[in-house]
Amino acid sequence: MNRVKVAPLQADFDDWDGLLALVRRAFSYMDGIIDPPSSAHQLTADSLRTKARTETIFLAHTDGRLAGCVALAECGDHFYLGKLAVEPDLQGKGIGRLLVEAAERFARVGGKPVIELQTRIELEGNQRTFARLGFLETGRTAHPGFDRPTSITMRRVLA
Repeated sequence: MNRVKVAPLQADFDDWDGLLALVRRAFSYMDGIIDPPSSAHQLTADSLRTKARTETIFLAHTDGRLAGCVALAECGDHFYLGKLAVEPDLQGKGIGRLLVEAAERFARVGGKPVIELQTRIELEGNQRTFARLGFLETGRTAHPGFDRPTSITMRRVLA
């Protein structure tokens, strides 16, 4: 794998189907593990295009191919980090970390000292990964219709 380039999604980006496919492939391992199912199943190319109008999306490319993405939404005193996705065959090579670092730089420039995310209760590997990246658990929430926690909220205060 050559050098990874991470940059904000450009206004002329037009591979919405490719981006959707990447997110779905990256989240597919959760099928049958998390309940309720991932919201990635509800995404469409059009909903991603709409998301890009209100959120900042960073893309990672390597070897001329789309390798990963992350979305940042401004929420009061923080940015919410969502849809962090890396192609399954490229996971474990630092691409996710590079995407999170790009999000952190963006948050600092945007004057927000905190990045928040949510990960599912069942995804202990994700929880450990985010903890290694400096995120701390701040709460647990339940999706509508569930009487048990289904998600863990994690925050990283930026230095």
